[in-house]
Amino acid sequence: ARFQLFGDTVNTAARMESTGLRRKIQVSKETAELIIDADHSDWVKPRQDIIIAKGKGEMQTYWLLPQRVSNVSEIDRSIAMSNGEASEDFEAISA
Repeated sequence: ARFQLFGDTVNTAARMESTGLRRKIQVSKETAELIIDADHSDWVKPRQDIIIAKGKGEMQTYWLLPQRVSNVSEIDRSIAMSNGEASEDFEAISA
């Protein structure tokens, strides 16, 4: 049961890794949408080409623009807040 829960996520990450570029952070469309929903659309840029992922087909992925983000915790906090999590809940999780 545990493998099934994480299977698709791990599979998608492996497929994306094989299409990545050196020194670039690639995120899925779903992750990019969370970042955009957290009012940080300037943090992501759609990849110009659509990747072909074995078992997934065509995928639109995005580049994370690290020069726009002061630290990774800021991304986590923004996504948590856009999902309606209270600030105290996020602090407890990230501690």
